[in-house]
Amino acid sequence: MIKPGAPADTLVGRPEELAFLRRFVGRTAVNGGALLLSGEPGVGKSALLEATAGFARAAETTVLRVTGTEFEAEVSFAALNQALFPLGGDVAALGDEHARALSVALGFASGPAPDRLLLSSAVTLLLRKAATRTPLLLIIDDLPWLDRASAGVLSFVARRLIGSRAGLLAASRTGEFGYFDVSGLPETVIGALDEEAAARLLTDRFPGLDPEVRARVLDTAQGNPLALLELPPALRAARRGPAQPLPRVLPLGERLQRLFASQVAALPAPTRTLLLAAALESTCDLRILQASASAGYHLDDLTPAEQDGLVRVDADSHRVTFRHPLIRSAVVAQSTSGERRRVHRALAAALVDDPERRAWHLGEAAVEPDEEVAALLEAAAHHVAGRGDYQAVISLLCRAADLSPAAEARSRRTAEAAYIGAEGMAATHTTAQLLEGARQEGRQAHGSLHYASAAALLLLDSDGQVDTAHQLLAGAIEAYDRPVDGDDQELVNALWTLVMLCFVGGRAELWTAYYAALSRLSCEPPELLALSVGLFADPARTGAALLPRLDAALATAHRDTDPATAQILAASAMYADRIGDVREPLWRIIRAGRVGGPGRRRIVALMNVCVDDFHGGAWAEAAELAAEGLGVCEEFGATSFSWYFRYHQALLAAAQGRFETSRALADQMTGWGGPRGVGTARTYARHALVLAAVGQGDFETAYRHATAISPAGTLASHVPHCLWVALDLVEAAVRTGRTAEAERHARVLRETGVAALSPRLAIVEAACAALVAADDAEAVDFFERALGLPTVDEWPFDTARVRLLYGERLRRIRATTEARARLSPALAAFEKLGAAPWAARAERELRAAGQATRTRSDARGVAALTPQELEIARLAASGMTNKEIAARLFVSPRTVSSHLYQIFPKLGITKRAALRDAIGEA
Repeated sequence: MIKPGAPADTLVGRPEELAFLRRFVGRTAVNGGALLLSGEPGVGKSALLEATAGFARAAETTVLRVTGTEFEAEVSFAALNQALFPLGGDVAALGDEHARALSVALGFASGPAPDRLLLSSAVTLLLRKAATRTPLLLIIDDLPWLDRASAGVLSFVARRLIGSRAGLLAASRTGEFGYFDVSGLPETVIGALDEEAAARLLTDRFPGLDPEVRARVLDTAQGNPLALLELPPALRAARRGPAQPLPRVLPLGERLQRLFASQVAALPAPTRTLLLAAALESTCDLRILQASASAGYHLDDLTPAEQDGLVRVDADSHRVTFRHPLIRSAVVAQSTSGERRRVHRALAAALVDDPERRAWHLGEAAVEPDEEVAALLEAAAHHVAGRGDYQAVISLLCRAADLSPAAEARSRRTAEAAYIGAEGMAATHTTAQLLEGARQEGRQAHGSLHYASAAALLLLDSDGQVDTAHQLLAGAIEAYDRPVDGDDQELVNALWTLVMLCFVGGRAELWTAYYAALSRLSCEPPELLALSVGLFADPARTGAALLPRLDAALATAHRDTDPATAQILAASAMYADRIGDVREPLWRIIRAGRVGGPGRRRIVALMNVCVDDFHGGAWAEAAELAAEGLGVCEEFGATSFSWYFRYHQALLAAAQGRFETSRALADQMTGWGGPRGVGTARTYARHALVLAAVGQGDFETAYRHATAISPAGTLASHVPHCLWVALDLVEAAVRTGRTAEAERHARVLRETGVAALSPRLAIVEAACAALVAADDAEAVDFFERALGLPTVDEWPFDTARVRLLYGERLRRIRATTEARARLSPALAAFEKLGAAPWAARAERELRAAGQATRTRSDARGVAALTPQELEIARLAASGMTNKEIAARLFVSPRTVSSHLYQIFPKLGITKRAALRDAIGEA
């Protein structure tokens, strides 16, 4: 039974809210959960949080507190440090990987930057473990001022406390949630007090108030508790006598902040200095404040502020807590710049063991150029960069630039900030302003590869010409006058950017500048760079030799916490059809992006998983991720990536028989990519057009589009997609009487050795050889070789197409029994995929082979479900909601809904209630 807490006894007009929060504390102590309180400024959210903390402590629940503040909004993981500081002793018990990730993020240890998903899981695990000893409640006040990194992690945690004894209660002003993702979280809106409660509050606190003042306060406050409590003392102090008229307009909004300021101004000078140190230091830890006493105070100077109720000291955490965030703001607003600098210096001196926070305080304390401080800020920025918090990196680099005595250093650091902004997809105007700032520092900007890389990315992201961006960056790399060293991170970043431009351009001649730059390196290029380019740029010629190195890298990919590594390996594995080996880290990037991670990383990860889904037959998920990718591109203004997701939509539409949709999407890609020189967009659009034409039986059009990608008998240089249309090209050539062209193309596939590059391409190469075989027995041997490969079941669409071609050949030589044996599984696979044109073609062949084809309704049942569909059906039949199923399977509720949409017709049902009977004991 929860006993009433003392803070709740002083609240007027909140019986329903207090009862609700009391029940929330009780529920979370048993089964966990999260809740958001929102309301207008001054409505009493902080007071309700304090009351809830009282309920929790009375129920022997551990209470953790976090208060966001604008002064820490750019300090990476400042809020997380506040939240988890009392649990520091429990971190080591999490297991090495989680403990290391959490220790590095909180600054307790050094090491490689933790993966965002791994870190989020570590925080969740820490809270859940702590809650096994005693129930736990994490209370967060003023969400908009949480730093981005902490907000992303805590957003993740909030959704994963159900089933534990840990709860999360957060408060925010209406509609102002900052970086904290509140979607899907239960929310309670705290409204103003009603007239009766407002009058009672005013009477209780100010019983002798002048009637005129009382009426004006009630009329102006409109039930806002903060205004009701703060306006009367201010008015009383402002009026010199009864004859002094009331102001025509009573102070509200920003004026209320001045009311806090007046309370702060009345405090002794040492107390104000101590409060300023607490306001500027993220932890508000008494030990740090004591170590910073050289600013001009003693800890005992906190007493007047405690007596006035402006702050309190938490006995458990030994931290100073401000009664309201506005008091903290007022403390800073009331201070002079000299006082703030003095306190920052004192705090920096106390944080010698925390280079990142020390650098930030030194940067705030500096008023004139100081290269030593600038270098510390730059080092802190590079440390934060590993955590993916690009906005904090930009802020630190910009401050470092401000403090750089030399124009060259100012330009260099500003240019790097611009590159980080462009690479992380910060707002376009932000990157443009940084570039302009670097340029204004002098000629040095034009010699900076970060400047050139940022400018190229900005040009690309803003729908500019690829050739222009390529020339800009290639010229900068060629003119780079520093030693050409593979360990030079600025050069490596530029080379990666150039690789992306070459890929997007989609023409062999663009790669010349990249290979020229490599030839100038004084050592071998970084391993991941060499691996990625060798397997991605022109895999038909250079990929097979690199497969052992790819295998070695993929073997440890799941343990690597650097998201950049996962994306590089995914690109390396794409044309080797090995993306499946890096799916787990790719999904970590996608999930981290959904809770605030960098946009470009999320987009690229979505691209890679879409590829794997299409070839692996997970077409429903591919469709959903393509739609998500388009949404992310729109959110970040990255239209330069939209064509890639339209490609997947066009490919799926072609395979499913929605030919007009496929062609319309391909036209959009070509229309956008052509004027901008995005050759890869045109190539990918042609791939969709090839597939649509084959699906319609228009082999003349299919041949024309396929040979536009790569002429018959050749594998176009640096156009890796030519490998993906090889089967279409050979089939189209055979069916249009171009026997010689078909034979040449099958021969070049064999001579180039593409079968060694990928198990899926091995199937394709053998099938192409079978198509051009003049002798029927030889054709049968090639088809059997293709279908006898050990990985045929991993590529359902390709394998079904080969079975269809095989069955067609067998029927033509009147081996009808054998033809039916190949055509039946092909039909089943096409139906399961939803590849309607190919299913219809297989049905026609089966009828011609003498078999009465089954209707779609015959295919219904549990056997028609994919493993994931069956799992979703079971969970839905058990009574779980889409949201609960999504949480269990680590997918989105929309994915669950999409699967159920396909499951129902397969099972022959129309209602969720019929699932249990339909799947039985399956």
